[in-house]
Amino acid sequence: MEDQERVEQDEEKMTATDGEERKQESVDRATSTRELAKDLERTSSGKVDHSATTALFPENESKDFHKRWTDIQTAFVDEPRRAVERADELVAEVIKRLADSFAHERSRLEGQWGRGDNVSTEDLRVALQRYRAFFDRLLNI
Repeated sequence: MEDQERVEQDEEKMTATDGEERKQESVDRATSTRELAKDLERTSSGKVDHSATTALFPENESKDFHKRWTDIQTAFVDEPRRAVERADELVAEVIKRLADSFAHERSRLEGQWGRGDNVSTEDLRVALQRYRAFFDRLLNI
């Protein structure tokens, strides 16, 4: 009889924990939905604040790309052809790095789904923000 009581208590605890997890997921989903609605309203109205977009690269990597670009521009005076070649190489590198970054993020999310892990709505919202930031920038080039 004592074993049966323990089993029932364990089941009650598990049910309470499941209920708390579902409640938290619901709160997370509601918060993410509100944030996504704000993002959608902002972008669909055409009022995109590019200063507030999500960074596509870590700050140190972005600074390195900018420094290299400045060096290329400076070198143009002495070697214009080589400067243009280096500019092409740098742009190709940045595009490849960006594509690799998005591919890695997609693989990470797909890996979590494949393992049956629960990908939070917040993780997905952040991923969508990164795609939106990139998309907005592409359209404004």
